[in-house]
This record gives sequence, C-alpha cells and structure tokens, in this order.
Amino acid sequence: MKRSALALAAVLAVSALAGPTAARPFTAQDLVTLDRVSDPHLSPDGALVAYDLRTTDLAANRGRHAVWLVRADGRGEPVRVVEGTSPRWAPQGLTLFYLAPDQEGVTQVFAVQPCPPGAKCLAAPTPRQVTRLPLDVGSFRLAPDGRRLVVSLAVFPDTEDPAETRTRLEARAKGKASGVVYDRLFIRHWDQWADGTRNHLFALALGPDGTASGPAVTLMRGFDGDTPSKPFGDDAEYSITPAGEVYFAARLAGRSEPWSTNFDVWRAPLDGSRPPEDLTAANKAWDTGWVVSPDGRTAAYRRMKRPGFEADRFWIVLRDLRTGAERELAPGWDRSAGELHWSADGRTLYTTADDVGQVRLFAIDVASGRVTPLTGEGHVSNAFDVGPRGLVYAQASLGGPDQLYALPAGAKAAAQLTHHNAEKLAGVDLAPYEQFAFPGWNGETVHGYVMKPYGWQPGRKYPVAFIVHGGPQSSFANAWSYRWNPQFYAGLGYAVVFIDFHGSPGYGQAFTDSISRHWGDRPLEDLQKGWAAALARYAYLDQDRACALGASYGGFMINWIAGVWNQPWKCLVTHDGIFDARSMAYSTEELWFEEWEHGGLPWEHPETYEQFNPVNHVAAWTKPQLIVHGGRDYRVPLEQGIGAFTALQRKGVESRFLYFPDENHWVLKPQNSLAWHAAVGEWLNRWTANAPPSAK
Repeated sequence: MKRSALALAAVLAVSALAGPTAARPFTAQDLVTLDRVSDPHLSPDGALVAYDLRTTDLAANRGRHAVWLVRADGRGEPVRVVEGTSPRWAPQGLTLFYLAPDQEGVTQVFAVQPCPPGAKCLAAPTPRQVTRLPLDVGSFRLAPDGRRLVVSLAVFPDTEDPAETRTRLEARAKGKASGVVYDRLFIRHWDQWADGTRNHLFALALGPDGTASGPAVTLMRGFDGDTPSKPFGDDAEYSITPAGEVYFAARLAGRSEPWSTNFDVWRAPLDGSRPPEDLTAANKAWDTGWVVSPDGRTAAYRRMKRPGFEADRFWIVLRDLRTGAERELAPGWDRSAGELHWSADGRTLYTTADDVGQVRLFAIDVASGRVTPLTGEGHVSNAFDVGPRGLVYAQASLGGPDQLYALPAGAKAAAQLTHHNAEKLAGVDLAPYEQFAFPGWNGETVHGYVMKPYGWQPGRKYPVAFIVHGGPQSSFANAWSYRWNPQFYAGLGYAVVFIDFHGSPGYGQAFTDSISRHWGDRPLEDLQKGWAAALARYAYLDQDRACALGASYGGFMINWIAGVWNQPWKCLVTHDGIFDARSMAYSTEELWFEEWEHGGLPWEHPETYEQFNPVNHVAAWTKPQLIVHGGRDYRVPLEQGIGAFTALQRKGVESRFLYFPDENHWVLKPQNSLAWHAAVGEWLNRWTANAPPSAK
C-alpha cells in the first residue's frame, strides 16, 4: 500500500531505533505526549532557524513551550535555548526576542543572544527583559530598523492606558457583584465571555541596551475592533515598514460584528500622530495579511469577495504603493491562499494552500502569475519563513507530526532539519494509508483516505472507524492531528475511512461552495458513495462492525445520520455537534457562519434551517450513541449536546454523555484528552466487539 515519503521516512527511522523489539500499536498516550514543532523563523543571515517546541507536562496537565535552534544547513543537533514562545529575530545580528512570563506571571517580551548549535560557548545565554508592561503582551513585531517594537495588549479602548486597564480589571475582580451588562452581541466568543477589552497595538522605543524605554504609544486610539483578531489572530495580521508605518487587519465592531466578515487593512504611523486610515474600505468582504515588497514599492495582501462568507477564496492582490493601482495575482489559480511571504529579491511570493487532500507550499512569480508547487504529499503548516538563502517550513502527514524542513534557493529537494519524537516513536507501528477517489454528488470526483489497522494481515476483516470531518469547509486529509488522529483508531485495531466530501477545500472554490445550504444532502451522498467505494475496494473493511464519528459539523452529520442513514453503523459518536439548527442560530456567537450557510436569518428563512435539522428526525434514532460536549464551547453551545442526549435517553436508546466543564470546542488539556480517547475507544470496542491489539 502507498505511503507518503514523510510517513515512510518516519517508519524507517523508528524501525531502525526499535531494533529487534516487536512493534507496538500507536496509543492515546503516545499522541498526547508527543513534542510539537511550530513557528520557525530564519535568522537574518539565513544560517539558523529558531522555533517553538511544545512538550507535555502530564503531572501539571499542561503544555510547556521552549525556544529551540537548529542550523539551516541541517548539520548538528537542535539545541534548547530558553523557556518561552514566539521566537523572533532582531533585524540585524543574532539576538532572539520571545515571549515569557515575568516574575509576576505577566507575559512580557524578552531577548537573548543564543549560543548557536555546534559553537563552543563559555556560559549559557542570559535573557534580558525587554518590556515591563502592566498587561500581558499577546504578540509583538520588531521594526525593520530594530529600534522600535510593536506589541498587542488587551486594553479598554476608552482609556488606551495599559495601567488603567489593569487597575479596572483588578477592581472588577475584587467586587462583590457579579452581574455584567451588555448592550450588543459577542457577549461571548469561542470560550471567553466579553470583558470590554480590545486587542490594540502599541509602539515602544528600544534603548541602546535593547530594552523598551518611554511610554507605550497607542496606534489604535478609540478603535472599536481587535488586532490581532479574536480568538486566534497573531502577528501575521500586522506588519511594519521601513518608512515607520504599521499596517494591520481589523474589523470595525459596532453592532454588526457577530454577522460581519468585513476585515479591512488599516495604516497608522508608529509615532501615533494620526488615527488609522482604512485602505480597503471599498471591499465589504475580508482583507488581511498586508506585506510590503523588499523594495517598498508593492504591497501584497489577501482578499475575499463575498461578504459574510468565511470560507470564500482568498485571492492575492498586489497594490502599487505609488499609484494605488491594484491587480490580482494568478487569478486563474483556483485555490485559497494562506499567509504570504516575499522572496528576498521581490520577484516571488510564497504561500500555502489546500490542494487535493494535501496542503502544499507554492511559489508564485510576481510578473507572470505562474504558480509552482514546492512540496508534494503532506501538510505544510501556515508557519513558514523566507530568508536570503531559501525557505524553512513545518510539514506533517498522516504518518507523523510536524518536522522542520529547509529548501535552499535553487534546490530541487528539501532537507529535514529536525527529528523530534524519534525516540518516543521507536518501536511504534504507524499505520500505512492511501488516498482513493470515486464519483460523488453530481458525478464529480471526490477523494478520501483509508488507513490500515495495526497488525493488518491479508484475508482478515477489521472493524471500521468512519470519521466525518468538521468545518465543514475544512479537511482531515494528509495531516497530523492532536485531537482527531486516525492513527489512534488504527492502533486500536480499526481500519479508518474518511472522506473529503463536497465543501472541503483544495478542490476548487465551486467544490467548497457546494455545501452551503446543502448540509444534509450533497455531503451525505458523498459519504454514502465513499463508504460503498471503500467497501468495494478494500476487502479488509468489515461493514458489519463499523461506527461513525464526527465533531462540530461532523457532529451535526452524525446526528443527521442517526435519523436518515443509521443502517450501516453499530454505534455513533457525536462531539460538540449541532442537534437543533433553529436554537443553534439563536445561541451561537459567530452569526455570519449560520446566516451564510442557511441563506439568511432564521425568521426570514425558517425553511432552510429546518430542511436539514437533526431534531426533526429523532423518531428514527435507534443506534447507540456517545455524546461529548465541552462546557465552554460557545460555538456549538452545551445545550446542543444535552438536547441530543435527552432525546436518546427518553427514547431508550443506549447512550452516554461525556462532559468536560473546562474545555471549549476542542479537548486540549492532556489529561482530558486521555479521558476522551479512553471513553471513545471503549464505546467503539463495546459495540463492534473489538478487542484492542494491546489486550490480545
């Protein structure tokens, strides 16, 4: 069976380390305790790569971050520099800036001059604290001249004074009354209730000793919006030019924030002398990711065209900064662009995009718009960097977690720089997998993946975990996940099948668009045809011992399947899934999503919310179902899970409810993740009569 090159390399590496010991299955313990590589950045000379490595502290039930270094030429071993996260190089020299808590536990910017890998240094590097602000620094960027620093702080926009914000927050915490008054929506978002603060940018001067001096200058005075955006924005949403200006992406809030995707690009001087200027006001959809070319003449940014649609294609736009003229780059390339980086000579833009079950790194010629893929199978994260000698990026696959790779300028192949987790995976049998295709809805080609179970032998049949991805405009594809990882199910002895149904990205924007207002028919047809195609192609799939699982949109689909296509399944698992589309429309927070996907407001178009509403088919629910929900999930509120469990219990259907009061839409705490995997594995084993390989 076909393996990706990354998967094969990982298997060969761990097999060599394993020696004569028999391979064992991959487990949830393995998944939770693996080290996680992210956020690589090249030094100014291109010789070194700084990156973030997250390790798991099971006793403390948390992850711990440290800054590591590796040589960009692949020589020598990576070295740990300091505890912290978000490593960023100074524009000149070899000084690293990063985020870490100070003695009071407030996240600040620190700096260190690391000892390069392989060098003989007399003493360990001593960090220095760069900022001493009263609030946590959420993100930061250094100006190209290295003399100024821009940080993001969560402040009350009516004061713009970080010290006053802290005083007010502390006073509120000490108060006896707990009531909070809101006069507009976004009262809560993702997993947090609104506290009245906004993420705003501040500029700080750096003194001769490299520490911040003078007051923090507000760059967004009175701005009713967030940069970086909540909840997942970062420093990719703003940039600083040599001319002393900051460009940032933000959405004006007002009352429309919960149903608007109208992010604009704004410009402000670093000295705070003028209010921000909106540069993309004409476009009512999403604009973001403004980056200026090395010669300062051209800006590149990403633009959506349809207001209210968060999964629209991101087009690449070039703007002449002298004339204001714009043109689309590679308009015929039917992919949605990720983060943008200029080459050192300004002739090429690099980006990532979903592409037929992979996420690849692409080079786009600025003059001609010619698009060239730089990577093959696997998943390149949005975290990559470009330097004077080439690129560095993080890549994973279904066969292994992220590692760093360097692609020197002019090289035809990348070199692997890191091999984290090799010892932890020594003696572990990571399951092989392959992509397959079949005619789906409307006769269009649909792709899926199948993964063999641990200990696979020809002629035998194995129970199946049929996983439905969330989004819905997302994909499991050839990637590594720390929440829904097919290797876990393969390690339990299950074959795994998952389908990139209509709505998934990477197959053209029309394919992505096709799921909107069709949640319950087109993707269901793909799942049904994909299941039939997999059974016909892979004789080891036991169709009489299969369970279907999904989260978020995948959880909706499991609830939908429970009423309209439950025949093939021995059991079902719904994680944070929608049970009642109508109540969901009135209780979720990001209203733009619900309103776009259902074609309007629920009182104006009730028929579209009811057309594919799982609650309307509860009478047909008969299959055993495990419901999982997080108490801090405000995207799909807790009552959706409780409602589904109530229906199952009142109908007398075998069911369980697994509740995590301290988790959001995802299960993130290490011990909770172990509990989640144990409960899900036990549920599948019970109804498929499966004995996990480790128990045989």
